[in-house]
Amino acid sequence: MGDFVTGRWTAELDDLLLRVGHVFGRVEQRRRMRDYVRGLLGPVGRKNCWQLAEHAGHPAPYGLQHLLSRSCWDADALRDDLQQYAAERLGAADGVLIVDDTGFVKKGAVSAGIQRQYSGTAGRTENCQIGVFAAYASARGRALVDCELYLPKSWTDNPDRCRRARVAEERTFATKGELARTLVLRALASDLPIAWVTADGLYGQEWRFRHMLEQAQVGYVLAVPKSQQIKSLAGMWRIDQLFDEAPGEAWQLLSCGDGAKGPRVYDWAAAKLPVNIVFDPDPPTHDRWVLARRSLKHPEEIAYYLAYAPVGTTTAELARIAGRRWAIEECFQAAKNECGLDQYEVRRYPGWYRHITLAMLAHAFLAAMAAAAIERGAAETTRPAWLPSPWRKSGGCWQLAPPGQSPWNHAAVMR
Repeated sequence: MGDFVTGRWTAELDDLLLRVGHVFGRVEQRRRMRDYVRGLLGPVGRKNCWQLAEHAGHPAPYGLQHLLSRSCWDADALRDDLQQYAAERLGAADGVLIVDDTGFVKKGAVSAGIQRQYSGTAGRTENCQIGVFAAYASARGRALVDCELYLPKSWTDNPDRCRRARVAEERTFATKGELARTLVLRALASDLPIAWVTADGLYGQEWRFRHMLEQAQVGYVLAVPKSQQIKSLAGMWRIDQLFDEAPGEAWQLLSCGDGAKGPRVYDWAAAKLPVNIVFDPDPPTHDRWVLARRSLKHPEEIAYYLAYAPVGTTTAELARIAGRRWAIEECFQAAKNECGLDQYEVRRYPGWYRHITLAMLAHAFLAAMAAAAIERGAAETTRPAWLPSPWRKSGGCWQLAPPGQSPWNHAAVMR
């Protein structure tokens, strides 16, 4: 495994940085981009330009700051390369696209999109920026593949404020649901093989979001609030009242995937809705479902879903797709802890996109390396070690030995 980490990781990273180099028109840009990404992957305490520059051996952070702020390169082109890379390394026929947002708590009032707003990450109202993200997950691995910065009306209604933050002139107010539709459409147009889309209730309750997926013939399992209205040829109900009337035998014990402590098992109930004879083909290719997940320890805790699935899909498969939504939370945690996703100190709109896209690229590289390690039969993988530690213990003291050399040989050389 050590040979794999020190050899394959370095070669793969060099290939990836060479692959995306065309986005950066000048040699200086490409060098700074490489130093930035290597720093995001390296043992840097806080991954801002100052510490990344120190890690790379730069005398000052101004070169990396210029890369994020004034340098001329297109973050969208880098994102497209990232999605192609994720498709090659993680793509699978049953791939799931997951949409969710995360908050970045920051100080001040000049960072693009910042205001006091609710952050699910913090669990309360904070002075923060909100990013809407898309993650791709398959049996091979998971990675963040796209993002959009949410701009509240306090920004889009103030052209001078947007101009100072260098917000793109064509950018107008868009709800998080509208940003999510943009992410999904971009992903569907990419090389990523996507069979399913899943998201939490903020996005699942938007009928435009569901309608877009149905038009694209993409299956979905979307969480909805308990007040969600279900309208069909069989009648109209609130979804929680509908499942209150479900018979006991409608509930079945199913796992929605493995968690940190083993299979995540819940009670699940599901029912097909009648075919919509106006919009659906004859014979229909997909069924619409209502789905509920009930906690075993706390039966009063019930989550609700709407689903659109190919004919023949089972309840167990729907439960598995619903469980996939947690993968994006794991992506957020890994990207923040390992790749500095939230450790930026940029304030302007272009700088935010550039840092976030570079951090997503670093995270996709880690996901690809983990997938490669599993395919080689390794049970687990670790973060790359750029240089093997020279520390070796011999007897009661520590000695320094060159990589691959035992402390005994090193001692002989010293004598």
